[in-house]
Amino acid sequence: MSDVKRKAELAASAKQKLIRLTTEQKNEALQCIANALGEQSAQIFAANQKDLQHGKENGLSDSLLDRLALNENRVAGMQEGIEQIISLPDPIGDEIETLQPENGLNIKKVRVPIGVIGMIYEARPNVTIDAIALGIKTGNAVILRGGSAALYSNEQLVNTVKYALEQTNVPASCVQLVADSDRQSVQDMLKLNGLIDVIIPRGGAGLINHVVQHATVPVIETGAGICHTYIDREANVEMATNIVMNAKVQRPSVCNAMETLLVHEDFAQEHLLSILEAYRQAGVELRGCNRTKTLLPSVKEATDTDWDTEYNDYILSIKIVNHMDEAITHIHQHGTMHSECIVTDNQAHAATFLQQVDAAAVYHNASTRFTDGFEFGFGAEIGISTQKLHARGPMGLHALTSSKYTIYGTGQTK
Repeated sequence: MSDVKRKAELAASAKQKLIRLTTEQKNEALQCIANALGEQSAQIFAANQKDLQHGKENGLSDSLLDRLALNENRVAGMQEGIEQIISLPDPIGDEIETLQPENGLNIKKVRVPIGVIGMIYEARPNVTIDAIALGIKTGNAVILRGGSAALYSNEQLVNTVKYALEQTNVPASCVQLVADSDRQSVQDMLKLNGLIDVIIPRGGAGLINHVVQHATVPVIETGAGICHTYIDREANVEMATNIVMNAKVQRPSVCNAMETLLVHEDFAQEHLLSILEAYRQAGVELRGCNRTKTLLPSVKEATDTDWDTEYNDYILSIKIVNHMDEAITHIHQHGTMHSECIVTDNQAHAATFLQQVDAAAVYHNASTRFTDGFEFGFGAEIGISTQKLHARGPMGLHALTSSKYTIYGTGQTK
């Protein structure tokens, strides 16, 4: 028996125990995890430093190292996310709807756990804690396969969680970590129908596409983030500048960072140069269309590949468009249905953009960086779904539930 299958069996066995737990018992376990993260922060940082050192030796980019790094603020953020999850209502057992057909049956549709959630993700160790916390609150077991770049961090985080759970009613076996960096472990997880109920991949386009194409277990697809901001002709200059700077520069390594800036030609003629200078001072490499290069010849020429690239770095593509319809067309051709934004004072233009752009999150006058479970008030997220079935957008507690019908009769037969 493979190690992956053995751990999946342990997780599957644990889910039967999870369904019997009360909300209070689950919240108590979450509080113990939050406390343990603080108590064992020194061990967590030491493990993370090993990963960072290996990452530097293996030539990881600065943006990938940023995704990998843990510090006091990020661990505190994990703890705050858990506290927020504790404060949220437990969705398990909620009545979604009640039906009373003419046959006299009383039919209730209620929320239930999915079961065992398999997470396959890359170099973001905070995903480990997010998945565990959301899983416990919703009565789901989790089997985690993180990237090799975060191996030591993930091992220590899971050890910390298991130490905390040993003091509670939640079985520690509900959390399983596949620490094998061999790609075969991913292949094994993708085929464990009957043990793993759903796979959620989280990472770059290569990882996500591989999982979608090779899994026989159902998949919730999280998408790469080729996010756009369109500055309309009637945009407030100061607001537009603040939004597009934040969307690219605040943390470019994450999926909700902007990768392409679209600018109406009239706004570009008056104001784009000052925005490009701000990017230059922030160390952003600019790649633009021919009209952008006419305004600023030092901008690199954007290729067809650039429009379809998630940089996760201090690199930005820029295109000047004639009108909003051209911007929307570009987004539909090159976007990944993640997060898109329009900056405008024209309410009619904003309404059209929000209606016509097909994405999980569409913004008017706000940075795409807000597409995040914590920012949406979910406490954390297990991923950002860009598909349309089951869940879409940041996936919090409700997205990790399924449903069943419970039917009450008085002796009816058919």
